[in-house]
Amino acid sequence: MSDCTSLELPFPHRRSPHQARAAAHHRLWLDRHSRLAACADESAYAHWEVADLAAISYPEAGAEELGLATDLLGFYFLFDDQFDTELGQHPAEVARICDRLTTIVHGAPASGRSPVEQAFADIWRRTAAGMPARWRARAAYNWEWYFASHPAEAAGRAFAELPDRESYMVLRRGTAAMETLFDMIERLGRFEVPQSAFHHPVLRQLRQLAADIPSLSNDVRSYPLEAPRGDVYNLVMIVQQERSCSAEEASAVVLGEAQLMIDRFAALRLQLATVYHQLELDHEQRGAAQRYADGLAAWLAGYLRWEARTGRYRLS
Repeated sequence: MSDCTSLELPFPHRRSPHQARAAAHHRLWLDRHSRLAACADESAYAHWEVADLAAISYPEAGAEELGLATDLLGFYFLFDDQFDTELGQHPAEVARICDRLTTIVHGAPASGRSPVEQAFADIWRRTAAGMPARWRARAAYNWEWYFASHPAEAAGRAFAELPDRESYMVLRRGTAAMETLFDMIERLGRFEVPQSAFHHPVLRQLRQLAADIPSLSNDVRSYPLEAPRGDVYNLVMIVQQERSCSAEEASAVVLGEAQLMIDRFAALRLQLATVYHQLELDHEQRGAAQRYADGLAAWLAGYLRWEARTGRYRLS
């Protein structure tokens, strides 16, 4: 398969100095939520380097905040992997699980929660604490989008129907959970991007590119694992069908598309100063918008470096 490290980024990755503390905190969190952690083999999980991903994706986060980011990433992986089993081929059961999780961001009572619900409730409580109402509303919507995407993915597995490219992108943008990860840039930094900048076409494009690039590179990485178990929401498989080509050739095409997206991301970043001027943002507003844009770049640089080294996508 093609090597995702061939993607060229115009900015370097950085690392938080609090990684060791976050890793220790995360071990305690896994102990408290041991029934969720049991979804993965303990030795295999250690090779996923979850704290490493947090440290190079959120390099500006303080010690406590980086611990939260590590727990959040661990939750994503453990939650997602439970659907790689027989469960992941039963859309109605997946919907039941995801519907209950969605109620948590809308204030459902704490009684009678399953282990996965208890773990997510802890993540959401810590994440939402002290954040403005507008941010919480957006974050709740993005979590709902993430959870609500899983039943459709399960249906794809159950019926083994390869989607067209447009349908793939729609669903992948939900199951990848990138919007929730980008919400954390503001949460971990304790700031909020002014809405005029957040929804400006340039920043919206930057956000979409920062979401799509890791999804494409991840499809290449995870193809050897996903193809045998019938996962169809993978762009390598779709390109294979589009072009009647080998997996190797399709992987090269997907990585080529990802590189074009990276180049577009770099070009759009150069427009930000003009955007701030045109929107008449004051110094504080410009600072918040730039911190967010820099956070998107840090996520890209960190994720792509981590993905090239983690044991999560290696064949056992």
